[in-house]
Amino acid sequence: MENKNIICKDGFEFCFDSDACKSCEGSCCIGESGYIWVSFEEIKNISKFLNIDENIFIDKFLIKVGYKYSIKERPYKDGYACIFFENGCSIYPVRPTQCRTFPFWDYFKNNIEELKKECPGIIEIENGE
Repeated sequence: MENKNIICKDGFEFCFDSDACKSCEGSCCIGESGYIWVSFEEIKNISKFLNIDENIFIDKFLIKVGYKYSIKERPYKDGYACIFFENGCSIYPVRPTQCRTFPFWDYFKNNIEELKKECPGIIEIENGE
């Protein structure tokens, strides 16, 4: 594919056109409630980016789920949004791995139709292409 903004990954039967993000209203950051996992390294990087103490960041922006942390959500339209989503991601340069790897999640390998409803940048490919 010629467009350098089209990303394909081995093992996935779709590619992603990152140009679609310009017109999308953050569908991957809003919708049903879920977990937005962050590692301790990501907590460190995000709190540094926000210029706040790590413990304050944890208390204010995260929830603890078992032994892991997830970014809080807030009500948004008819669902929820990441607390850092406001007409775009306010922590984009240091966003968590979960956000960086979207839409190339193993879950979507068998749920392409669901993904296409969520993300306008999905381009299905034929096997062997």
